[in-house]
Amino acid sequence: MTDPLAALAAAVEVLPDDVGLRLRYAELLVEAGRPTDAIEQAAVVLRTDPAHAAAQAVVRRAAASATDGGAVGSVPPGGTDEVGGSTAETGSGPVRDPSGSGSVSDQTGSAQDGVDWHALERELADDTPPPFVAEEGTRTVDAADQVVPASEIHRETTTLADVGGLDAVKRRIDESFLQPMAHPEVARAFGKTLRGGLLLYGPPGCGKTFIARAIAGELGAHFLTVSLSDVLDRFLGESEKNIHRVFEQARAAAPAVLFFDEMDAIGGKRSAGQWSSFRTVVNQLLVEMDGIDAQNDGLYVLAATNHPWDVDAALKRPGRFDRMVFVGPPDDEAREAVLRVHLRKRPIEGIDLGALVRRTRGFSGADLQHLVTTAAEKAMADSIRAGAVRPIRMPDLRDALREVKPSIGAWTQAARNVAEFANTSGEYDELAEWLRTEKPRA
Repeated sequence: MTDPLAALAAAVEVLPDDVGLRLRYAELLVEAGRPTDAIEQAAVVLRTDPAHAAAQAVVRRAAASATDGGAVGSVPPGGTDEVGGSTAETGSGPVRDPSGSGSVSDQTGSAQDGVDWHALERELADDTPPPFVAEEGTRTVDAADQVVPASEIHRETTTLADVGGLDAVKRRIDESFLQPMAHPEVARAFGKTLRGGLLLYGPPGCGKTFIARAIAGELGAHFLTVSLSDVLDRFLGESEKNIHRVFEQARAAAPAVLFFDEMDAIGGKRSAGQWSSFRTVVNQLLVEMDGIDAQNDGLYVLAATNHPWDVDAALKRPGRFDRMVFVGPPDDEAREAVLRVHLRKRPIEGIDLGALVRRTRGFSGADLQHLVTTAAEKAMADSIRAGAVRPIRMPDLRDALREVKPSIGAWTQAARNVAEFANTSGEYDELAEWLRTEKPRA
């Protein structure tokens, strides 16, 4: 035959929030001569609802059953069975605190009736600590003191061999950045530290981030990307802490490439900043890159921007982002590689890649992806109407070419103004050469 106590115990464990079930279990525990266990069950209810009448009644019954000679279900001598009622005023039993706090005390200071009322009071006490008050010997931990990873860091496997075309860009990166880093013994012989800063700039959507990943792969380094949202914080001083945190994370993973995306937003000109936070972020970047305490050996800091002329001049001085490489729209070879990648996993038929390459001069990588996606949508719509999959054909791509145009026109106009009127130091010579040879349409 099933033990009712065991069955109820199992039921309470499965349904811990069922008050009625728990109190029925407590009543049976009292009847079974286990008052302490009954009080524990009732205490669970009273912690949530201190005024629960049925739970209080169970506690009284359990306490009474524990007294010497007390019967189950009775109350202390001279007491009353009403909830919250008083006990005998003339006996040595427990009485209510006259302060009205509801606590129970013993007139003689001892449990002469066989019940340890002080222990019971502690059992039913509310242990919830007061808000905003730290316990003695403890310290409140500020969220800013906690070490939280700024961003995911991983080992990069992409290399420059995975970058289609752009041979001039890859050669410039190899000569000015990779070779000195790949031969540390030679660099040390000439007094060069194993650190570096490189700024990739050019029109949007032309693969600057992909090239940064490839550089990390060439160096066999970990790769950590930082964007504006990882840095800026609405609270005073937190943005600088975030900058320090990402540098510390990258230093701990050295050799590592720390890549700042949209550098003109993170390290914009301090003179143009509307809030002091922009200036302090740039100041912190300067400290981290070449401050007295900066330990950056094995840390390579890369950045990408569409508007290098908006980056603070101090960040482009020697020892910081002192090398700049222009990454323009993909050349013929690169456009063919990009088109192949985006067409590879789609059904195609009769595609003339050579004709597409010739007709997409001036397109960015993002524009080429949009072109293929638009053509795929046209073929998909026909497939849905016909009830059978039709591959992408040249007419789809020609129709897409009438809709998708190069998106770098506005950028080209701004770049032309800089190359013609703000290139006194020669830092934009690569950009000026590209504008002369390619003659892109603004």
